[in-house]
Amino acid sequence: MNGGGAGKDAVDGEGLSARALYAGELAFRRRQSGMTLVQLAEKCCFEQSYLHRLEHGERLGTVETAAALDRVYGTGDLLVKLWHLAKRETKDRLLLGLAPLEVDAVSIQEYAVGAVPDLLQTRAYAQEQLQLARLGTEQMAAQVAARLDRQERLARQDPVHYRVLIDEAVLRRKARDAQTWTAQLERLIEAAQQPDVALHVVPFGAGPHHIRSSLELVYFRDGRTVAYTQGSWSGHLTEDPEEVEPLRLAYDVLRDTSLAPAESLVFLRALLDEHTGSPEDVQP
Repeated sequence: MNGGGAGKDAVDGEGLSARALYAGELAFRRRQSGMTLVQLAEKCCFEQSYLHRLEHGERLGTVETAAALDRVYGTGDLLVKLWHLAKRETKDRLLLGLAPLEVDAVSIQEYAVGAVPDLLQTRAYAQEQLQLARLGTEQMAAQVAARLDRQERLARQDPVHYRVLIDEAVLRRKARDAQTWTAQLERLIEAAQQPDVALHVVPFGAGPHHIRSSLELVYFRDGRTVAYTQGSWSGHLTEDPEEVEPLRLAYDVLRDTSLAPAESLVFLRALLDEHTGSPEDVQP
């Protein structure tokens, strides 16, 4: 690749991401050209704020942008290749799951639409759910272990703050095994009383909303937010503010129509009583 310049500024850093390398190369090439952001914006017809975010790694942008900047700087296809590396890195991180990201998170917000969220599943519930995916014995054991390992983030001395919205449909779709469902409801009730967990039930009465798939928002101390949406067969991970912000807003709107944590706890206890057939007069 056409002799990269960002290498001088960045290759010595251990664990440098492809995204950071791409951003650093963009900044280096512009400095080398002697152009200001204003001049570059005029030359390539992109917004100055957009180019600023690319150079600071706040956005990855498109491959068309990388190609246009290659033409401006005369760098062949260097920037396009770096863009593809950064894009592939995002996909690879998605395959690893969210656990590596959650380790450094200060807050996690999640909406569960199809099943009890991984961070609150019991071992038996996780096993029953994963059996439906027809995984091999070893693969299923590894998946269950991975889900339980993620839950350690809620049990540490400095637990992450976790807010979860659980759709009523999840709570009406019981586990096939009665004891498994009893234990799972008890786990949710226990979690709802943890000081660093805010659990909201999204009741059917809340009406329609704009979030059609599971959503997780991961917040970091440096102000970054990563959003992960997941459907039945695929997921999408993004850090671009223009994509994250609408999801944050939709999450906040849904939270405002959900039951408050105290009301949600009453709801869960009533479900447990209904399931076990032992109604009790319980206060929130």
